[in-house]
Amino acid sequence: MRVVVTGASGGIGAALVEQLAGRADVEHLIATYHRHPPAADYPNVSWQPLDLADDTDVRDWAAGTGEIDWLINAAGMLHTAEQGPEKTVRHLDPDFFLENMRVNALPSLLLARHLHKRFRHGRPAVFATISAKVGSIGDNRLGGWYSYRASKAALNMCLKTLAIEWGRTLPNVAVAALHPGTTDTALSKPFQRNVSPGQLFAPVQTAGYLLEVLAGLTPANSGQFLAFDGERLPW
Repeated sequence: MRVVVTGASGGIGAALVEQLAGRADVEHLIATYHRHPPAADYPNVSWQPLDLADDTDVRDWAAGTGEIDWLINAAGMLHTAEQGPEKTVRHLDPDFFLENMRVNALPSLLLARHLHKRFRHGRPAVFATISAKVGSIGDNRLGGWYSYRASKAALNMCLKTLAIEWGRTLPNVAVAALHPGTTDTALSKPFQRNVSPGQLFAPVQTAGYLLEVLAGLTPANSGQFLAFDGERLPW
């Protein structure tokens, strides 16, 4: 397979790259990072810089890629050094809200826009993005986290809509939104206090779970929102 992992310098992305690089069925893997190239080096992995929220950058980068069997977008944000998820609407900051949308929702659309020709090979293929269960409107029982919830819900809608379009134009591709569970990364670090030990996964665990889910995807179940254990989640 020819695989692309975007946002591969983060905790889950790096773990996905590590596991995929060791698989005999992965011929070549393109892994992207935003600012700082990772130190990890694998013979079948090409590390490439990419600003996933910049349309021109994605377009120019996409022009240099070949056919793709799996694409996994692992980029995302929950907080910055200055701002965390909102506990109340009174804490809403417009710039933070728009940055969540820019980082969490927009990149998958740009990737689909500029890479769709790379999936025209006719083989069963996967286009997947890491979402979050808190982006489920039907499962929202606690409230709060306005910007993050909204951006992941928007991402889910984008992927569902893409699955419908590609069902007509690229029927060989399974499009999926993936919930990774709570993973021990910089993204979740400030919010791990109330997570029971059995529910906090090491990145290598999460990557293994997600790859199992991806292996089970077919074009027939395109457009689903799936948890790390394969459970289908409500929108």
